[in-house]
Amino acid sequence: MQGLITLKQNREQEVLEVKTVVRQRRDRVIVNAMSTPKMSDQTTEGIRVGAAAFFLPDQSDPECHTFVFGYNIVIANTGDEPAQLLSRHWVIIDAHGRREDVRGAGVIGQTPRLDPGQAFKYQSFCPLKTNWGTMEGEYKFRRDDGSTFEVKIGRFYLVMPQEEEAMV
Repeated sequence: MQGLITLKQNREQEVLEVKTVVRQRRDRVIVNAMSTPKMSDQTTEGIRVGAAAFFLPDQSDPECHTFVFGYNIVIANTGDEPAQLLSRHWVIIDAHGRREDVRGAGVIGQTPRLDPGQAFKYQSFCPLKTNWGTMEGEYKFRRDDGSTFEVKIGRFYLVMPQEEEAMV
């Protein structure tokens, strides 16, 4: 019984400490109302796309409302058939709900063909006028038989770190 009481007291103390930290952070307006996933990971017709973003402070100028985010993409063919990436379509939404659609051939000037088990990774960037936003979209792929299909790029978040935000 002693162990259970100690465990309960420890748990109550932890809860009290967490509430105190949250209250202190809320007073400084640092607490996020909702956590965001670190990356997206989605598979469509055997093509898996992982995406993760990061803030680029050296390319950003918050006073001029310029926030630049880099992102890493990994595209892997987890299916049984080869496929070639033909084009991209990004939907970018900033903190004010402004939407921008970006379309183009390939990615970073390439149209990689992926055999089963192969992957392609690249890095690019996205400028925003707000300190956070989202990206999602799709790639168009073609199979060797000429058929085409859309591959979903799950939503991921472009978020300025709190430490950087505190300096603004």
